[in-house]
Amino acid sequence: MRIPAHSVCTAIRADIVSGALPRGSRLTEEQLARRYGVSRVPVREALRTLESEGFVTSRRHVGACVAEPSEQEAADLLEMRALLEPLGAARAAQRRTDAHLKVLRGLVRLGQEGARRGPGEDLRALGGWFHETLAQASASPGLTSLLTQLRHKIAWMYVVDEPAHPTDAWAEHGAIVDAVARGDAERARALTAQHAERWRGSHRLRRANGVRGSQPPVNTAGARH
Repeated sequence: MRIPAHSVCTAIRADIVSGALPRGSRLTEEQLARRYGVSRVPVREALRTLESEGFVTSRRHVGACVAEPSEQEAADLLEMRALLEPLGAARAAQRRTDAHLKVLRGLVRLGQEGARRGPGEDLRALGGWFHETLAQASASPGLTSLLTQLRHKIAWMYVVDEPAHPTDAWAEHGAIVDAVARGDAERARALTAQHAERWRGSHRLRRANGVRGSQPPVNTAGARH
């Protein structure tokens, strides 16, 4: 069965973000096809997609390589998210469905319960799901796609410290959902902008060679996407 290119793309992107494929490393179709247990065709398609997203670059006489963004480019990612996430929240207040609202309220409840339990609770995944669902509630595929790319790139470029007061972060998430539920687009926008600005300081640039170590080859037949 032919493995779809988007599954291969998801697997390569995940290995770039984790550091299993380090910045600047060469990416050959043959090696990647072996690594993921696929033919070279979906690898070629995946590399084109990843180049358009900024994770891969083509070098003359070398070929495809993992990109090496500058510190300025990394800083720009946080600036772009600070502009786009509030827009997404405003759109969500105007376009969200009852299903979106149910998921958002459930995530806030789980996050608040975890925050109250204190240290040891890893709330990062819940926070990611919250912001992903909020973006989807905007009912704007282009905006959702941009925010998804930004989330992947920020995870690639930054270490995010756990907040000293996670209950505050989840209280802010709850307030955003309340504004979305009321259809108050301007309040949802303002609260999301304040939230992004408050937690911007928790992001620390990763060292180019200090990202997590290599992972074993992955067969994309079971890849999440």
